[in-house]
Amino acid sequence: MTAIKHALQRDIFTPNDERLLSIVNVCKAGKKKKNCFLCATVTTERPVQVNVVKVRKSDKGDSYKRQTAWALRDLGVVDAKDAIKENPEFDLHFDKVYKWVASSTAEKNAFISCIWKLNQRYLRKKVEFANVSAQLLEELPKVAEESEPSGENHSVAGGDEEAVDEYQELNAREEQDIEIMMEGCEYAISNAEAFAEKLSRELQVLDGANIQSIMASEKQVNILMQLLDEALKEVDQIEGKLSSYEEMLQSVKEQMDHISESNHLIQLSNTNNVKLLSEIEFLVNHMDLSKGHIKALQEGDLASSRGIEACTNASEALLQCMNVALRPGHEMLQSVKQQQQLFTDLREQFARRLASHLNNVFVQQGCDQNSTLVQHSVDLTLPSHHPFHRDLLHYAKLMEWLKNTDYTKYDGLAKNYMDYLSRLYEKEIKDFFEVAKIKMTVMTKEGKKFATLPRKESAVKQETESLHGSAGKLTGSTSSLNKLSVQGSANRRSQSSSLLDMGNMSASDLDVADRTKFDKIFEQVLSELEPLCLAEQDFICKFFKLPQHQSLPGTLVSDTEEVDGINSSRPHNPGGQPPASSEKDMVRQMMTKIFRCIELELNNLIALGDKIDSFNSLYMLVKMSQHVLTAENVDPASFLSTTLGNVLVTVKRNFDKCISSQIKQMEDVKISKKSKVGILPFVAGFEEFAELAESIFKVAERRGDLDKAYTKLINAVFINVEKIAIESQKTPRDVVMLENFHHLLATLSRLKIPCLEAEKKDAKQKYGDHLQSYVIYSLGQPLEKLNHFFEGVETRVAQGVREDEVSYQLAFNKQELRKVIKEYPGKEVKKGLDNLYKKVNKHLCDEENLLQVVWHSMQDEFIRQYKHFEGLINRCYKGSGITMEFTIEDILEYFSSIAQSH
Repeated sequence: MTAIKHALQRDIFTPNDERLLSIVNVCKAGKKKKNCFLCATVTTERPVQVNVVKVRKSDKGDSYKRQTAWALRDLGVVDAKDAIKENPEFDLHFDKVYKWVASSTAEKNAFISCIWKLNQRYLRKKVEFANVSAQLLEELPKVAEESEPSGENHSVAGGDEEAVDEYQELNAREEQDIEIMMEGCEYAISNAEAFAEKLSRELQVLDGANIQSIMASEKQVNILMQLLDEALKEVDQIEGKLSSYEEMLQSVKEQMDHISESNHLIQLSNTNNVKLLSEIEFLVNHMDLSKGHIKALQEGDLASSRGIEACTNASEALLQCMNVALRPGHEMLQSVKQQQQLFTDLREQFARRLASHLNNVFVQQGCDQNSTLVQHSVDLTLPSHHPFHRDLLHYAKLMEWLKNTDYTKYDGLAKNYMDYLSRLYEKEIKDFFEVAKIKMTVMTKEGKKFATLPRKESAVKQETESLHGSAGKLTGSTSSLNKLSVQGSANRRSQSSSLLDMGNMSASDLDVADRTKFDKIFEQVLSELEPLCLAEQDFICKFFKLPQHQSLPGTLVSDTEEVDGINSSRPHNPGGQPPASSEKDMVRQMMTKIFRCIELELNNLIALGDKIDSFNSLYMLVKMSQHVLTAENVDPASFLSTTLGNVLVTVKRNFDKCISSQIKQMEDVKISKKSKVGILPFVAGFEEFAELAESIFKVAERRGDLDKAYTKLINAVFINVEKIAIESQKTPRDVVMLENFHHLLATLSRLKIPCLEAEKKDAKQKYGDHLQSYVIYSLGQPLEKLNHFFEGVETRVAQGVREDEVSYQLAFNKQELRKVIKEYPGKEVKKGLDNLYKKVNKHLCDEENLLQVVWHSMQDEFIRQYKHFEGLINRCYKGSGITMEFTIEDILEYFSSIAQSH
């Protein structure tokens, strides 16, 4: 280590005018060991600067290089980790914490001791030493000498720690004196003994001069002593006078203390009197109720508007007196206790009087309202409660007072109001709905009466069964599809029973009129209920001081027991405010109790309307949706909005049942084996349903349910038309398909329903395909042998026989062709077409008027086949002179004359 010190001093620190005092071999803690040296150095120039320098070995060769230097004044803490056990680790806190591990504990201790010594000498304990033993700091280990800048070896730091501590720097005056003395003794450097001897002689001369000077000043010292004695005498005299003065001031002080104490007591008394007056004024001003208010609370007239106003003012004054915030100690005063007892008695007395009066008002309201029920019931209107609400609202402030002072009586009044009003509203609403049901029932009976006038029910049933077999047994006498089946039967037999047709038209017209009347009655019912519920809810919120337009959690309470126990789960707080959660539910619960019969009556009315005519569910769905939307716009959390929403679910369920019933009836329809099919009843029923639905939903905002119903119905119509077409024995499958899909296409084209555009295209495609199929199949009958012959010719050509060689085939030579052509002269062709026309006429029904359309298509197809045959003759029998015995002009004339003759 000594060699390293000398090398570092020589190579690194001497060129920088620094001296190396201590060195320690270290590596960084926690990392791969890479040794370096920490050196404690001081500068040789003044002022002295102390540094800690990090030196590491160069990568090239054995030389060392200076890496980092920190000033000792920047060192904050030296942490030796453990003051008891030997530990080579230590930390130096400069701008950050540097963790080191020394090669040995001795080197670490020597380095820390050197740092401590330099701190004591130059920084005066600015560095904190942590976990360093006191013994280590007390011992001042010797520091090795180091070489001078000239390169000669001497101690690194001469002397031990005591020498270092006793050493003091020369000040400027001392340095100047030494320099003057050395200038006068130039030989001092070469002959130190002579210089010291000279200094000793001069010191002896100075000591003698000092003694002589002291002896010469003895006289002056005596004079000084005399002056000091006189001064002491003067001091004694002054102290005597001060003592007398102090005695005099002591008596004055006692008198002043007595006066000050008296003034303090007077001031304290005045302060207490002011505070007492303030307390008395506070109690008088805040707890004094006038005689007029007391009289109003005890005897005020609660039946007149003036008396109500006086009682309201008195109750508010009483509430202010009772709610005054008393200061500490007031409640112990007897007068305050008496006044509080007076207020309590007045509150209880007035609360009882007010509750009794309002209960009587509720009872009287029920009696007065019953007298007007008959007139309103006949007119299908609900009686207005506005006058009663208007009169009761005069008590609104008193109800608020009662709510704040005696919640038990307030809660009792709310229950009594619900009991009285629920019975009253139940009677009014039931009578109102009874009238509505009667009007609907009378309307239905009249409709049935007029509908049966043209023909008897047995005749209708007989004709229906003769046409559709068991179709006359379809359930639901009011079903639209069943009515349409009867109407279809009458239309198909119009030539033999015009009276029956008139009767059916009357029934159909009457159905429309009945549905319109039902729609008006249902709309009037909803229009009467809506303002009634909204007005009552608004009154309850204002009269009972409950929050409006709050979010009502959960579904409406329909259980009577839960409504009756409106406050059973709420902790009663007499004279205080109810819990916030209970107050939010109170409006919902009161409205549910008062109008508990509305939802039941509405459901019964809806069931009746659905029983009268299942299509009434369309009207009800639109009306209920409109009123639910209106109620939600006014208050989405109101009782009316929630109730109508629940009823709307029932209406939607009935609407779905209606659609399912229509589909079921389609599936149950049976056809007669002895009569032609024609337009199927459910196809005409879908037309009626679509016309009715479009007229009802024309101004409705909710078409989603209808569009879904359309999709279900049209799919069922498609499926069942194809099923019946397959089952049909009397009418060809293609005729059933083309007639019914033509009817569907006409219906969808006329109504222009957006959601059924794809089905309209599908119906058009099916109609065209089956029309073409029927035409081709039917036309094969008049020229059957000719068709077979040319099919054989085409087969030979397809097998590879050249067209000009077909005539050489034995079965298809010219003679065979002439023989087949002779079998179909013009007269025979016309006769065959006439038979074809009769057959087509027998297949097609009169309702759809498709005979001319089919006949024209057959004409086009016949001409196409004729041209095809001519083309084959020209190609395969070229030059033979063979031609058909009739021309295209003859064909046109045949078709025209046949159509005109029939």
